[in-house]
Amino acid sequence: MASNKDNRDGMSHEEAGRKGGEATAKKHDHEFYEEIGRKGGEATSESHDRDFYEEIGKKGGEATSENHDQDFYEEIGRKGGEATSKNHDRDFYEEIGKKGGEARARQDGNDGKMSLSEAGRKGGKHSHGGGRDS
Repeated sequence: MASNKDNRDGMSHEEAGRKGGEATAKKHDHEFYEEIGRKGGEATSESHDRDFYEEIGKKGGEATSENHDQDFYEEIGRKGGEATSKNHDRDFYEEIGKKGGEARARQDGNDGKMSLSEAGRKGGKHSHGGGRDS
């Protein structure tokens, strides 16, 4: 195995990488990193398909869920909601509410009302017969 101290100045690869990163950070601003990130994202998207992104998203979600509890998700949800409310006005919420209602209506039978089969299923759960004919 190669030595981690084979840099010409006697530094490890890790140390050389850290110093190089620090020097680069001093030379470039936020826009530089945005630009190289955009270019990297474009190059990646050209060489990978939807399945690739679904797979890495799934792996990332699984890793995150293994490392965080319900409090973590409540906190990021609260922060996201606060950030969204600062960036959007009443019209935004009316629009997304309308879209959500329309999507729900399409699922339920296009009239915004609960479908008959759904009503029967829910009603059957609450009847004494457990949803069966008595």
